[in-house]
Amino acid sequence: MAIKSREKVAKSKNKNSIPGISRVAAIQMASGPNVAANLSEAERLIETAVNMGAKLVALPEYFAIMGLKDTDKVAAREKEGSGPIQRFLAKTAKKHQVWIIGGSVPLECEHPDKVRNACLVFDDKGKQVARYDKIHLFGLDLGEEHYKEENTIEPGDKVVTVDTPFGKIGLSVCYDLRFPELYRAMGEVDIIVIPAAFTETTGKAHWETLVRARAIENLSYVLAPAQGGYHASGRETHGNSMIVDPWGVVQDRLPRGSGVVIASINTAYLQSLRKSLPALKHRTL
Repeated sequence: MAIKSREKVAKSKNKNSIPGISRVAAIQMASGPNVAANLSEAERLIETAVNMGAKLVALPEYFAIMGLKDTDKVAAREKEGSGPIQRFLAKTAKKHQVWIIGGSVPLECEHPDKVRNACLVFDDKGKQVARYDKIHLFGLDLGEEHYKEENTIEPGDKVVTVDTPFGKIGLSVCYDLRFPELYRAMGEVDIIVIPAAFTETTGKAHWETLVRARAIENLSYVLAPAQGGYHASGRETHGNSMIVDPWGVVQDRLPRGSGVVIASINTAYLQSLRKSLPALKHRTL
């Protein structure tokens, strides 16, 4: 876990009372094939984030299941509004009175052998208030690594933003990060959320560069919770979960393993940057 002293934790809790400043957290995991075990680990990490003062907590892509094979998530898929993964998210958000972004949850779709890779947002009362289905599906054929998400995932087709006490949040998932037009289509958002399970190969080459680029070009905070470590399937994910401010500065990060990164979202700072550098208003396309 990203190291935090008791003094820093105490200060982070006090910041929640300052208007325009909120503490947000990104959870990093190395999920396996057992849903119950993954939810238990997520619960532990969410509680850690809450104790550090977080009011908004985001989980990584596939936080509830990274199976031995791609089809395992199809077997674990849920109907929207029911199932153990969604009950967990609702119950935990209500229990801790925090907003939770469930990085991605496998939900049923019309195709019997596929899922929608859905990012779900729950408010502090445990109510689902937004759903984004991953639009861009990852494919890689590089050396011994081969991925083809279209075999088990049905793509979404809607850009989704949600108004929250922390500002307007734009939702995306993992491979979406490579498509800046998606974020432009969101309009002006205060926070971009990018739960991910980047491979180590592509992650070490591009992850940080792309995350910081999305923050800079949109003058937005970016909350990027990731899978980070070795998985039972043999897959290695890059990790490096981070929170980046609108100037592209990394506020906190965790290179590998399970843990929490946490930082403050300062809307006054964001607005002052947009006033000083009104690039979003200078767009002509």
